[in-house]
Amino acid sequence: MSETLLNWDDYIQVASLSDVGMRRATNQDNFSVSLASSIEQWQRKGHVFIVADGMGAHAAGELASKLAIDHIPHLYAKYNESSAPEEMRKAVEGANSEIHRRGQANEEFHNMGTTCSVLTILPEGAVCAHIGDSRIYRLTQNRIEQLTFDHSLVWEMKFAGQLSEEEEKLGKIPKNVITRSLGPYAECNVDLEGPFPIQVGDTFLLCSDGLTGVIPDTEIGSILANMSPDEAVKVLVDLSNLRGGPDNITAVIVKIGHPKLATSGNHSSGASNRGSASNKPLVPATFWGVFLGSTIVTILLYFLGFWQISLLTGVVSLAAVGYLVACLIKNSFQGNHGSTGQVLGKGPYVRLGCASSGQFAKQLADMLRKLQEGALRENWKVDWPQLKSMTTKAEQATKAEDHSTAIANYGRAVSFLMDQLRNQEDASSSSIEL
Repeated sequence: MSETLLNWDDYIQVASLSDVGMRRATNQDNFSVSLASSIEQWQRKGHVFIVADGMGAHAAGELASKLAIDHIPHLYAKYNESSAPEEMRKAVEGANSEIHRRGQANEEFHNMGTTCSVLTILPEGAVCAHIGDSRIYRLTQNRIEQLTFDHSLVWEMKFAGQLSEEEEKLGKIPKNVITRSLGPYAECNVDLEGPFPIQVGDTFLLCSDGLTGVIPDTEIGSILANMSPDEAVKVLVDLSNLRGGPDNITAVIVKIGHPKLATSGNHSSGASNRGSASNKPLVPATFWGVFLGSTIVTILLYFLGFWQISLLTGVVSLAAVGYLVACLIKNSFQGNHGSTGQVLGKGPYVRLGCASSGQFAKQLADMLRKLQEGALRENWKVDWPQLKSMTTKAEQATKAEDHSTAIANYGRAVSFLMDQLRNQEDASSSSIEL
């Protein structure tokens, strides 16, 4: 691979989409995709992806999320004095300061805020910087994992043992009450998670709660597992809208396609490659032999009456203890700065299998049938032969109990029909009650 690489298409697949939803007048979500311009830049800074979900009236939420996605990459690129995770934390905190300043300067924007989830694909793995309830997922080996913790009242109470699963299902606590965001206050508390190891085929999803509020994690995982990023991002947004679209919907999908970006296949020694030594022992194995041997000899010599000689061996034991203390201090100092071997955060917070089952395929088939009935009832123009070809493949896969293929084809058919309906002459009336 050349030292300068401007086209990452063979190494990473990225798809993104943002939609206003069915019940909002404006879209207050924003997202950013920043691929490194060269190998050297990737080794130092990685690829950066951001989703922000704004909050506030009078377009304040839209401004807050836009400020976040603009300032974070800019500030992150400027910092070069510490580890990449710490530089990202500083960048998010810097964006918070700017959003807060703008909010204080204009009464219409007072207390505006935004969630913010940042994924950085680095040589040592995937690192997340996060505040709010927008999420970052990883699909790996047919398992969906939520890498970020929801800063919401429901999650905080649940993990504190103050909210049972039954109470959560009954909706006693509103799900949209968040406990952290960028903007309302001069200071913010940013979570860092990772680095998470990366394998070829791993797929990451950053999304706002307009998606996760209506699509379960298992279905998200199934869509990511069975469709390309370009197809999956459309299906996720369309499915969210078909289930009511109660909020703005944003999704950014990142799929790793080359060993160069996998942690096991990366051998760079750039400034960002801090994870390569994570498996090294804290002290060399020979330390324990010297320490134990000198300590035992010291004790024996002392009790045998050779106390003068025991002082010499005792000095060796004390020197070994001093070396151990120095190693501990060094390790603590490196850990506080996100350096070699440090594990940030406690994620993943959710691990589930994907819903590659006949039940999910049946749900998609029922949704498709209702869409078709509505299109016929409204006499909309649809490429019926093309749709028939897609549904036939899905039905054949269902009969063969190949649920993964059925889910993929039903998902494609749903998005195809939704595109057809959006392209009607009277697009404003292109809605179907499911």
